[in-house]
Amino acid sequence: MIEENKIVELREKAKEARKLVIEMLAEAGSGHTAGSLGMADIFVAFYFNILKHDSKNLEWAERDRLFLSNGHICPIQYAVMAMAGYFPLEELKTLRKLGSRLQGHPDMGRLPGVESTSGPLGLGLGQAAGYALASKLDEKSGGDRIRIYCLTSDGEHDEGNTWESIMFAAKYKLDNLIVVIDRNGIQLSGKTEDIMPLESLSAKYQSFGWQVLECNGNDIEEFIEAIGEARSIKDRPTVIIANTVPGKGVLEIENDWKWHGKVPTEEEAKRFINQLE
Repeated sequence: MIEENKIVELREKAKEARKLVIEMLAEAGSGHTAGSLGMADIFVAFYFNILKHDSKNLEWAERDRLFLSNGHICPIQYAVMAMAGYFPLEELKTLRKLGSRLQGHPDMGRLPGVESTSGPLGLGLGQAAGYALASKLDEKSGGDRIRIYCLTSDGEHDEGNTWESIMFAAKYKLDNLIVVIDRNGIQLSGKTEDIMPLESLSAKYQSFGWQVLECNGNDIEEFIEAIGEARSIKDRPTVIIANTVPGKGVLEIENDWKWHGKVPTEEEAKRFINQLE
């Protein structure tokens, strides 16, 4: 059970992260708004409660690894990383600019603290599963146990390589791997169920040999509790289907797929930030 004052603190951090995302995207003039706002609670929960990490010791061997497969929502990862001390908040203004470390998709070669490079959808789960297997082999040789987390999108499940990775993780009983699906129901050109129906996503994962949990991804306390349950699962990987609201916090864009790849104007940004107050 998490103390109420801690939950309140995390909610305030999520609100601040959303404001930073809106400012960054308005400044950049391109990027992905809806998913970034929808995942704010989850990123804050990871960096300020769940992950074993140290922003001042990036090579710490015992740190948990967080892979972001749907890299287009990286503005929220950048915002929360800056809040957690990985780099100065002022650097957020360089999002997507020439020469910036903050590219439109995370680049581990440019930005220390990012565990993987993403771009083409569907890659992250394979990267995370491979790392999880390597980590388990290292454990057998006396290495420390670390957790591998992978954040992925519902739309990525249109990609065949996602399902190859799902099979791989089940075959090798990767119980050190926890996958979180951003189940927001939208993608670039419409609603997921209109473009390529995914339901029952839970039944699909279960049939592949995974433990399946489901939660409200915009409820920080509920999400942290789901992670706690996932950590207790043995001999199989776990997926948490986190139901989120795209555009969360800004009523006029919530659940609107058109904001998947759209950014606010300067005037809209001011209005959106006021809504978050």
